[in-house]
Amino acid sequence: MKYLLTAAFALAASPALAAGDVFFSLANTDFVVLLAFLLFLGVLVYFKVPGMLTKMLDERADSIRKEIDEAKALREEAQSLLASYERKQKDVQAQADRIVENARAEANSAAEQAKTDIQTSVARRLAAAEEQIASAQDAAVRDVRNQAVTVAVAAAREVIAKQMSAADANRLIDEGISEAAAKLH
Repeated sequence: MKYLLTAAFALAASPALAAGDVFFSLANTDFVVLLAFLLFLGVLVYFKVPGMLTKMLDERADSIRKEIDEAKALREEAQSLLASYERKQKDVQAQADRIVENARAEANSAAEQAKTDIQTSVARRLAAAEEQIASAQDAAVRDVRNQAVTVAVAAAREVIAKQMSAADANRLIDEGISEAAAKLH
């Protein structure tokens, strides 16, 4: 009914009616175009094209709405996955930081231990060197004493040999034997 009223108003407002010529004639092109247009609209209405169009548009709107809902669900899922991966990345980063910190601490501890070991080794070597030096000094002092004793004995022998006569030597030998015998018994 709407369509008929629309067509009637379109006819009433046509420029051909305003000019006063006969409008309802097949010779009038405006009238023929109007009839073709009305026939076209009638065919569309008869075959229920507007209903089909609205049905198709509604179906398309529903499918778009479903796609939008799916896209929202996928987006939410993607955001939750992203948040999960970000949490995992933070956990992994924190773990990596802990591992690096532990490695640094162990390296520092190993360096301190190595330093302590080196100091201990150096102290031991210094002590050993000092002992060797002291031993060498003692040996040198002993050698010097032995040489001094040997030289003194040799010098004393020469002095005694020059000052002593054969009779004095025999008397000293007899005294030494008697002292040794007295001490042994």
